[in-house]
Amino acid sequence: MRFVLAVALLAGLGAGFPDVSKADELGFVPPAPGSYVLQHILRAPEGEVLDTSSQLRRLSRFTTGKITLLSLIYTSCSDGSGCPLASHLLRQLRQRADTDEKLRSRLRFVTLSFDPDYDTPEAMRGYAEGFLSDGKGPPWHFLTTRSRRELVPVLRGFGQDVWVSANGSDEKAGRLPHLLKAFLIDRNGWIREIYTTSFFQPQMVLNDMTTLLLEEVRGGGLPP
Repeated sequence: MRFVLAVALLAGLGAGFPDVSKADELGFVPPAPGSYVLQHILRAPEGEVLDTSSQLRRLSRFTTGKITLLSLIYTSCSDGSGCPLASHLLRQLRQRADTDEKLRSRLRFVTLSFDPDYDTPEAMRGYAEGFLSDGKGPPWHFLTTRSRRELVPVLRGFGQDVWVSANGSDEKAGRLPHLLKAFLIDRNGWIREIYTTSFFQPQMVLNDMTTLLLEEVRGGGLPP
């Protein structure tokens, strides 16, 4: 499985990140869409989440029916190579996907917080405003959970590790150490790629999305 960072930028911080959208940043040209197969890694987990209107929803509502790029973040993260970069990259990918009519209509983005104590629906709504102001591109949903108890099985299902100190000091300081991950999910709810900070090439993420789109057109997408 290839590991690629597929996540994106905090509002107003775009100028602080390098432009890594070109193939020559990595020294090679990404494989063409449809020239490779993305494996069925695991099912996206189910759970209950809150949208920015405080409506309780099933997570599967946001992980099935369309090709989905889902990022796990917390809004108070100050690590420039972590959550802010993730949200920036989602925005960059969303803008680029907006130029492809077929991809735009079959794609969604999801940002899910793993800090429900602070990232309330109201906080997520404020966070989202900086990314959705242009009104363009595929839908982008900003979600949280009602409690840590409801969050834990979701994190376990995604294999997302978040370290919290026993006395809670890291939380009070706004630090939740974690490995940045984003997940490419097909319309049937299968995770087909996991992206991390070990490697990043936006064009490869777009190629992966297009590969899943071509798979749908050909009638594939179900595991063997």
